[in-house]
Amino acid sequence: MSSERGLALFDLDGTLLPIDSDHAWGEFMVALGWVDAAGFRSGNDAFYAQYQAGRLDIDAYIEFATAPLRAQDGAARAAAHERFMREVIAPALRPAARELVEAHRARGDRLALVTSTSDFITAPIAAAFAIDTLIATRLECAADGTPTGRIAGVPAFREGKVARVGQWLAASGVDWAGFSRISVYSDSVNDLALLEQATDPVATNPSPELEAIARARGWRVLHLFE
Repeated sequence: MSSERGLALFDLDGTLLPIDSDHAWGEFMVALGWVDAAGFRSGNDAFYAQYQAGRLDIDAYIEFATAPLRAQDGAARAAAHERFMREVIAPALRPAARELVEAHRARGDRLALVTSTSDFITAPIAAAFAIDTLIATRLECAADGTPTGRIAGVPAFREGKVARVGQWLAASGVDWAGFSRISVYSDSVNDLALLEQATDPVATNPSPELEAIARARGWRVLHLFE
């Protein structure tokens, strides 16, 4: 199947946002008083360091990160996330990131936000960018919506991002080869497998490790927030 339509895949944290929404949500739960501040912050920081080093145990992280959510009811979770969007995310929504997304939309590209951060945290952020397709790590939830501490299906992490995007495309009757151009934007070496699927891989606000790879391979480097 061939098409002239493009595909644009955006990582979120460090790419479209100048912050890490996952780590910031952990800090926000500390501020809410939902957790023991010192103990939770230490764990949150340790998992974030694992992620940055490319060796995150995502199952262990999700169990850790959702423990405070499991102690709250749905109304409390929703109210907290509304505050999080207003107080933390909204100030981090930069015009340059919006303009990048809108440029691909104007080209008629198919858009998706592809993030290892959970769907609980990122669904409202995808909506803020008016990106209809969110491919995130899905939290397994009980019938009342309470997270169980486990991941549902394949996490959108490392090679799992490639698998999840492939599943999404197949569900709509296309595949990677169905696009004349594929743009992937990411800041992290964790997304190397996804970047390698692109005709236009863009190391965006890249870590030193990713920038070195990008320059060695002749990939575009974009510093979005400078």
